[in-house]
Amino acid sequence: MKQFSYKQLGFLIAGLILLNILSAFFFFRVDLTADSRYTLSQQTLEIVDKIDKPLYLDVFLEGKFPGEFKRLQTETLQLLEEFEARNSNIKFEFVNPLENETKQDSVIQAFVERGLMPVRVSVQEKGVESQETVFPWAVANLGDKSTKIPLLKNGLNPDTQQKVISSVQHLEYAFANAIKIVSTEKTKKVAVMKGNGEIDDIKIADFITSVRDQYRIGTFTLDSVETNPQKAAAYLKKYDLIVVAKPTEAFSDAEKQVLDQFVINGGKSVWLMDQVAIETDSLFNERGSAIAFPRNQTLNLDDLFFKYGIRIAPVLVKDIGQATPIALATGQQGSNTTYSQFPWFYAPFSYPPVTTDNPIVSNIDGVKFEYANGIELLNNNIKKTVLLESSKLSIAVGTPVEVQLSMVEERPDQAIFANTVPIPLAVLLEGKFTSVFNNRVLAFPDKTFLGVAKKPTAMIVIADGDVIKNQFDSNGVPLELGFDKWTNKFYGNKEFILNSINYLLDDSKLIYLRNKEIILPILDRNLVAENYVNTQIYAIVLPLIALGLPGVLIFYFRKRKYAR
Repeated sequence: MKQFSYKQLGFLIAGLILLNILSAFFFFRVDLTADSRYTLSQQTLEIVDKIDKPLYLDVFLEGKFPGEFKRLQTETLQLLEEFEARNSNIKFEFVNPLENETKQDSVIQAFVERGLMPVRVSVQEKGVESQETVFPWAVANLGDKSTKIPLLKNGLNPDTQQKVISSVQHLEYAFANAIKIVSTEKTKKVAVMKGNGEIDDIKIADFITSVRDQYRIGTFTLDSVETNPQKAAAYLKKYDLIVVAKPTEAFSDAEKQVLDQFVINGGKSVWLMDQVAIETDSLFNERGSAIAFPRNQTLNLDDLFFKYGIRIAPVLVKDIGQATPIALATGQQGSNTTYSQFPWFYAPFSYPPVTTDNPIVSNIDGVKFEYANGIELLNNNIKKTVLLESSKLSIAVGTPVEVQLSMVEERPDQAIFANTVPIPLAVLLEGKFTSVFNNRVLAFPDKTFLGVAKKPTAMIVIADGDVIKNQFDSNGVPLELGFDKWTNKFYGNKEFILNSINYLLDDSKLIYLRNKEIILPILDRNLVAENYVNTQIYAIVLPLIALGLPGVLIFYFRKRKYAR
């Protein structure tokens, strides 16, 4: 019996040694999840495989926080293990930035200055609830390049559990995109157009900073068109994409020809247009009102967009179905002003149509518009995809019209919206465009003029210039795009704008990762409360029995066998 046991033990040890030797040459991992959440997509693998020197990922999800964040921590860890297993040059470490209690204030300040904003969460321990500071961020470092990675999506859903589910679906894209940023040289060039009363750079500072991480970005002023239009047109064609953000002054025919030929020659573009002049600040006067005027005739771009296949109507979209809130002073408490939030019908909360599966708007949070105009789709050979639209309960209000703060007290008649349909607010146009100057007298002579594009291109038209604007804190520092400090809400504006840039500049492969669906089994707390005793039996007692019963049976049969 002893010899037989030693022989078995010898075979076991030899087998383990052989298995370890083979594992050094043949490595594989098996993803047994139903949604293949740990199987990296082909787009991610292409990015990861190109890393040929050490890349370090510092993850700040370490410390004391509630179960929802533990889930985010676990999912992040398992994803990064897949990255490291695929390419040993990728190293990661989980760090608790607040481990040293004596330096917490200075650490928090340093993180905030880097744009790594903390989150306050409630933690229950031994029946005592406390508030903890969590930094749901990671930082990717490769050589002298560095970029931050948001791990928690700032959606409007107040439920942390739902935020974590959305964030887990976003993880692979977030890390793959960060690795791409620090490992890829910037080649594409983006121009922010100036010279026609566009938004000041400080008001789109967060957009500029975010785009600069991935692309070369600069300004291009159309003033030079007046003196040398041919040179201006040739220089603009060196850019890959232009952003026209809320112009307020007229475009001359020569300037329009320069922009038109940029498009016809394959240039990509994002147009954020306000066809109606009205600002919320103008309402804060003694009357609490202001007149909204059409500006479409002033801008002189109607024929350009008409030729491309759309019309931006000089109307205001009034949406009672999905309106974002406005904060208004409603009283005093001591020396402090009391603010209350009311639905603001001229600020639609926009989502993609249910029929749209374009990666630009896949899995993004709702986008906030202010005084949006409607977009009409015209028949031509250009493919048009509605990216964002108002709710079904919306109407187009003609201008000029008086806008009053008192409308927050309105309760519109539902019958008005009985037969209304959603109004397109952002549209993607793709195809071979025809020049607005085709078969027309040119504004200036151009030997390289094209009447019809030789290759397809794309543009995105957004019927609101404020979608790209950021707010400012009390010190005048630009806040993150999409954050409304008056209502303390985050919207999906930044994600939408950056996705648009990525898509147009042929980074669409990467943003297709947003379509990846991950199903997280979530504990139903209400159901647990209703079946508390049964849940304890299923979760605690049965597993112990399942583990202990085989041991008892083995002991019993061994005792019977050797007792003989």
